[in-house]
Amino acid sequence: MPPIVKPLTPPTGADRQPAARVKLADYRYDDLLWENDRTAHRIYGHALEAIEPPSGSGIDAWGKNVAWPFADRQLRTGDQHGYHGEGIDFYNVGAGRGMGGLGIWADNKLWTSRNYRGYRILSSGPAADFRVDYAPWPVDIGRKVWESRRFTLPLGTNFTRMVSTLSSNKPGELVVGIGIGKRTTGAGGELTVDREKGVLSWWGPQDGEHGRMGIAVRVDPATIVAIRDDADNHLVMVRATPGKPFVYFAGSTWDKSGAYRTRAAWDAYAAGERLDFTVPKDGK
Repeated sequence: MPPIVKPLTPPTGADRQPAARVKLADYRYDDLLWENDRTAHRIYGHALEAIEPPSGSGIDAWGKNVAWPFADRQLRTGDQHGYHGEGIDFYNVGAGRGMGGLGIWADNKLWTSRNYRGYRILSSGPAADFRVDYAPWPVDIGRKVWESRRFTLPLGTNFTRMVSTLSSNKPGELVVGIGIGKRTTGAGGELTVDREKGVLSWWGPQDGEHGRMGIAVRVDPATIVAIRDDADNHLVMVRATPGKPFVYFAGSTWDKSGAYRTRAAWDAYAAGERLDFTVPKDGK
């Protein structure tokens, strides 16, 4: 492990039990934090756009090595990038898609939203379950797209389930690019692609004493249009229809915690996890 900068205030009682939680960090420009016994993540609120450009709608992934919630206490230190004994944020989303953020592919370019504008926490246990809305953003000339997305992370998995519903001011199919950021923990990393199973699995480079992050995206293979890169991301392209929800999954691991400490172990888990891409009748 990296050296401990200063230990976090330890949790007590029920707070020390394995749990899945979602939390609004209104003290930190409305970051939304969610985690379970294996992984921790955040997305960025509208207020951050003026403070830390070019923050956007990419998804952040944190390493954690405890089963209980830690992200809120970590963020409150003001030093989330330091290791305080329970986990660390050394994954740099930047303007990329991070862990499974999306955009619309048009005119050989990925068009992406800014930070989320609205949110609703549906449950903070036994699963982390919430919904966010992204304001309209331009796609090429004359078309706008906006999105509502539900995030669900129960205990016992590294994958967050996402149900995305895209809307548009013009009819017609959309090509959605779901990405894994290329330079989030330094340059390089190794990508494994399994189109038959709809898997992109990335094993990041060694980032000094911080270690490595593993990231994976899973989509319904029947919806895949192409798999390619842009300047910032590894991308899997899928078909989507405005107003019709679709399901995909994104997950992460830290090589200093949990069962997946090598590329081979992470690739095997990412491809082998049983995931359901069925959209329920209520669209959720």
